Amino acid sequence: MKLKKILKSVVLGASASMFAMGAIAADDTIKVGVLHSLSGTMAISETTLKDTVLMMIEEQNKKGGLLGKKLEPVVVDPASNWPLFAEKTRELISKDKVDVLFGCWTSSSRKAVLPVIEELNGLLFYPVQYEGEESSKNVFYTGAAPNQQAVPAVDYLMNDLEVERWVLAGTDYVYPRTTNKVLEAYLVSKGVDKKDIMINYTPFGHSDWQSIVSDIKKFGGEGKKTAVVSTINGDANVPFYKELGNQGISAEDIPVVAFSVGEEELSGLDTKPLVGHLAAWNYFQSVESEANEAFIANWKTYIKDDKRVTNDPMEATYIGFNMWAKAVEKAGTTDVDTVEQALIGITVPNLTGGTAVMNKNHHLSKPVLIGEIQDDGQLEVVWETNGTVIGDAWSNYLPGSKDLIADWTAPVSCGNFNTKTAKCSGQNF
Repeated sequence: MKLKKILKSVVLGASASMFAMGAIAADDTIKVGVLHSLSGTMAISETTLKDTVLMMIEEQNKKGGLLGKKLEPVVVDPASNWPLFAEKTRELISKDKVDVLFGCWTSSSRKAVLPVIEELNGLLFYPVQYEGEESSKNVFYTGAAPNQQAVPAVDYLMNDLEVERWVLAGTDYVYPRTTNKVLEAYLVSKGVDKKDIMINYTPFGHSDWQSIVSDIKKFGGEGKKTAVVSTINGDANVPFYKELGNQGISAEDIPVVAFSVGEEELSGLDTKPLVGHLAAWNYFQSVESEANEAFIANWKTYIKDDKRVTNDPMEATYIGFNMWAKAVEKAGTTDVDTVEQALIGITVPNLTGGTAVMNKNHHLSKPVLIGEIQDDGQLEVVWETNGTVIGDAWSNYLPGSKDLIADWTAPVSCGNFNTKTAKCSGQNF
């Protein structure tokens, strides 16, 4: 019996030591979750962002990592499946114990992830333009809010191109529908008659654009200058732009301004028929700055392909990653609550020659650029804001939102604070 007790003690001690060693080994790295679709309809856009995060991790590790630890990527493929995004997020936080996540593209994927990341108190950097109407303590929005992309684009079309009729064409999900609600309300506030606004939605991966483009052509042929404001997402853009060319719709006839088409999407198209059409973003590869030149060179070296392009969500990923790294160093920890507060007010260089600021509503200050498609697939800047614009989490043009603000600093600490009632409205997002 005595021998059994001794053996049991030895085994338990060994197990405890092995457990402790495992804990130390697990604690040796800072884990970074990468949550982007590598298959399915959104892979055309998201695969590049996965590679961007991996490049940033590699560069940070060359600098010595963070807090004396190496960064370790944990890559998953949610496969353009919104429920799977939620499932993978739960695994990344609960099982893989990641300290931060960089991911999502569509608002449907972000909305699926949101309750999980709030329940488990994770930290997500979301790098794509979106519809606003949200501010979560657990999410930092490094892409454009509507007032940093959609509204300025409409202003440009209205003021500079004298557009009077509007086609709001989008993929059928959260981002296009909410953005178009904001834009419709904005257009009406500017005196546009509702009969001069045509709204159309198509499913993800839509490929037969003949009748829709024909309708757009007819709508634009009724005597008023017409433009298409496109929130079409993913690989549906390829047949859409091809059909524009097939039906002879030039930028002079009916200009298209896109919010989800950049250099990456254009690299898969014959851009000659698209010359003159537009895109609204906060960054273009063609922007001249030392920071951008270095970023492009690093990207082409990392990806081992001189033909690969850069785009706006890559810059948003770059900014978000650098802000997170700076906040971790400032906080001296990867603890989510501590890093979340450390991030507010953080500044880092952007790639257009200016400075990105993380505001107390978890949105960035960003410049707004309108680019014109060139025959080489690049975009030439034809208009830009004078300085940066602070991202607005809540639209000033929607009745339920115009009185709301987001402020994650004390004493407010709320994502939807009603300035009239001086109270948070329901959940904090």
